[in-house]
Amino acid sequence: MRFTTLFFSLLVTLLLSGCGKMLYRSAEKSFNKGVKNQPYDAIIVPGFPYNGQKWDMVHQLRIHWAYYLYSKGYTRNIIFSGSAVATPYIESRVMAKYAEALGVPREHLFTEEKAEHSTENIYYSYRLAKDLGFSKIALATDPIQNSYMKRFIKRYELPIGLMPTVIDTIKTINVYEPKIELSNTMKPNFEKLSARENFFQRFRGTMGKYILWHEEDLKKKKYRRKYKDRIIPSSEKSQEH
Repeated sequence: MRFTTLFFSLLVTLLLSGCGKMLYRSAEKSFNKGVKNQPYDAIIVPGFPYNGQKWDMVHQLRIHWAYYLYSKGYTRNIIFSGSAVATPYIESRVMAKYAEALGVPREHLFTEEKAEHSTENIYYSYRLAKDLGFSKIALATDPIQNSYMKRFIKRYELPIGLMPTVIDTIKTINVYEPKIELSNTMKPNFEKLSARENFFQRFRGTMGKYILWHEEDLKKKKYRRKYKDRIIPSSEKSQEH
């Protein structure tokens, strides 16, 4: 079966809605621009909660797309990002296991495990990529997330390209769920993010209000002033990872 009923329903809903068609065209435009700069040293793939039984349609989209980009030589490495947020499973580790099961060699898979919000996925993975010596980096996610994460990237002038999912391409891929083993994927003493942060606090997190910045990444003086209490001191930078 080329794609599951749920995934097919998502595609139909996305393509038939006016908003969906706009997202689709925007993602394809971003990809066509981003692909001109390939190959990338690494792509960043944001995490998504895993229930411990079966992957979600969002996993299907993001992980298979990441594998597609790797298999086509558009990227040399993949960074999956995400802590344990809604379930005890560390999202980045689970997604990396799926990617490995699809055929990506383990030495080309990396996990960023601090991020609890979408903007943190982007920034903390970017910093990890830099620490690993990668210079050409791109975000590879679904059209919906791409639509608002590109604004964050543009706002802070981060040197991150965009390689979002192209729906026409995904429709040609067998988005099957490979079997994985889940050892070393659960976070000890897990507590849901929703138990630690209310809706408004989580929204602020999504807007990047809790990011700990490196001063060099804040190109504009107004952001260096605004986030002066959230800039990592030089003495702590070497301990980040």
